[in-house]
Amino acid sequence: RTGQAAQMASSLALGAKRAAQELEELDGLVVEVRRASEAKVNDLLVASGYLFCAPENLASMSGEMKEFFDRCYYGALGHLNGRPYALAISAGTDGDGAARQMARICQGWRLRKCAEPLIFRNGAQTAEAIAAAKLFSVEDKAKCQELGGLLAAQLLLGM
Repeated sequence: RTGQAAQMASSLALGAKRAAQELEELDGLVVEVRRASEAKVNDLLVASGYLFCAPENLASMSGEMKEFFDRCYYGALGHLNGRPYALAISAGTDGDGAARQMARICQGWRLRKCAEPLIFRNGAQTAEAIAAAKLFSVEDKAKCQELGGLLAAQLLLGM
């Protein structure tokens, strides 16, 4: 709704693509960005790694992300073991609640954490500030690109 998570997802994807380019492995990496509401179990099954990016709402992962995990959890259970993942959270003042929830689900899938959760806190405290469109700084974009690049490099180098 505010655009911050979408900006994060774009930067994560860009970082992954740049890492593949730097490693001269452009053909070895396919980066697909999907909204949680559009992702399906088969998308998880065919992917080699995951960057889950979501806003935090009321100290929890967003409803859309929760619905994705609810819808896909059992269909993917036992089929994703050992694949790498990372988390990126758009938050007001916390972000840790959403990160913990998502990490527990990833642990249940037996995914391998490749980095600590990346949490962006915009400091919004009032209803107006929370609902306002968010601008993503160059520094924040760079952090997302670094995380996307890290996951891509691990996949491409077989780590």
